[in-house]
Amino acid sequence: MNPRSSDDLTATFARLGGEEDQKVWSELWDDLCHQGSVYEDSFPALPFLTAIATGRAAGEPTEAVLMAGLIVSAADEEHTDRYAREIAELLPVSRGLLDATDDVSAFVYMLQCVLALEGERVWSAARLEGLMEEEYEVDCPHCSSDLFIAFGEHGTFASAGDYVSADPVTSDLLPTAPADLDPLPARLRHMALEAGHEEVARGLTHLFGRAVCPDCEGEFTVSDQVEERY
Repeated sequence: MNPRSSDDLTATFARLGGEEDQKVWSELWDDLCHQGSVYEDSFPALPFLTAIATGRAAGEPTEAVLMAGLIVSAADEEHTDRYAREIAELLPVSRGLLDATDDVSAFVYMLQCVLALEGERVWSAARLEGLMEEEYEVDCPHCSSDLFIAFGEHGTFASAGDYVSADPVTSDLLPTAPADLDPLPARLRHMALEAGHEEVARGLTHLFGRAVCPDCEGEFTVSDQVEERY
């Protein structure tokens, strides 16, 4: 990552609003959030991103909110206090964009942004993204086997190794009943259902459910192992 000075950021964001927007956003993502990483030098971009998200500056609001949400997901207490005004302005924008999102991938990304801006620091940090692929790769906490947790078109199971190969070793997943979900996953499921994303709602019951390792038959909570891995 190449650190950006305040003048550099001002000059780069000033280029938005024209034919080079895609190139400018690519540069900003590469410099400020390279491969999903957040740096100390990423946080000064929040005032610029907030201005775009709220319509006070040129640029794509969705792009601005997605970048801001990722940056805020890594904020500690000092950063949260320093950028409290920006976070307060970004939150209603992110909720509005979430309500208007039809695409599953865009919904999950924006849902993580909403969580980040609300102050949630575990499930806002890219850990919900397996819901889009309908699978997670985790470690068994008992025997350390590398497992796939699948809940999509191939079925709902834990698999030791590649589950699309011939004769995979699998065990059925144990999803949590919607009524038994803890408050956060219950809320996320409700939001997904309200937005019409039934596959995301279903995936949440598996993400916050339990699995049995096909290798050692040890039972574990899927979300705990997702948190460990991602």
